[in-house]
Amino acid sequence: MKQYEDHPENAPARLSRRRRRLIELAALVGAPFVPPARAGQRVEPGKPLQTLRIGYQKFNTFNILKGTGAFERAVGPGVAVRWYEFAAGPQLLEALATGAIDFGHAADAPAVFAQAAGKDIVYLGAEQPYPQGIAVLVPDSSPIRSTRALKGKRVAIGRGWNAQYLLVKALEEAGLSYDDIEPAYVASAADARAAFQSGHVDAAGLWDPFLAAAEMAGARVLRDGSGLSNNRTFYLTTPAAEHADVLRLFFTELDKTDRWAHGHGREVADLLAPQLGVDAEVLRRATDRRHYGAIPVDAGIVAEQQLLADTFLRLKLIPREIRVVEAVSPVSVFA
Repeated sequence: MKQYEDHPENAPARLSRRRRRLIELAALVGAPFVPPARAGQRVEPGKPLQTLRIGYQKFNTFNILKGTGAFERAVGPGVAVRWYEFAAGPQLLEALATGAIDFGHAADAPAVFAQAAGKDIVYLGAEQPYPQGIAVLVPDSSPIRSTRALKGKRVAIGRGWNAQYLLVKALEEAGLSYDDIEPAYVASAADARAAFQSGHVDAAGLWDPFLAAAEMAGARVLRDGSGLSNNRTFYLTTPAAEHADVLRLFFTELDKTDRWAHGHGREVADLLAPQLGVDAEVLRRATDRRHYGAIPVDAGIVAEQQLLADTFLRLKLIPREIRVVEAVSPVSVFA
């Protein structure tokens, strides 16, 4: 894992830069529509830019919106929309922080890790809770029948994953600590499943649709997020982003997609299956336990994220204390 370069003594300077950039973003609220900048470019008056680069992962309303083409039709021919798929949230947020994409989504834990690593991310919105969409799994034939029985066992997990936070909370619920298991760190859900299926680990943490696929292949859920983690997806950009108006249009179209998805689970699965290369039956299983809908990041959601951050800090899984509220955008992208 890449070493963190930020140190606590640099916090005042970072905070000052963040405030300046957030002020720049807030100044865009009343500005006329200007398409987003490419990496390293700045908006010049009268010279609108051409491309919005969107990062996404498998199985999210981004996928549905991408599949329908509704956003491209709404934004018009003057803006090229480019979609880039990432294996997991940490990789997507690295691309966002380095200017390779303009906008994207990631789960709760990757966002905390990114902020703690000094990456300039900004929360724009959040998804509804999805606690059954993450779980710690064991093979169906495994003698492990409780989280407590994970003591001393190898668990495939990724650093900064939503499933890592679930694993921490599940262990604590069982009277154990993260130190009581042997984490086998992997870089992607595919790596976790490979380690799990090969028998090199005793358990694995996964999220949908990879979780649903593993269940249908014979894995057993040891503990899902119910009562432990809301497992929210967050919509994120960067503080100096030059595309507030186009993102409002994006969220308008996303809301339409969310409303349709609620009552059309089978159609959602059929739409996404060829796009994602995931079996439609797997997607139906995942869709049946999901509630779609983007909402503003309010004080309650900030408190949820702060609990994640404080938990990871206590376990020394992140290098410094953070205040999640400082990364919340002052600009509303919701109509």
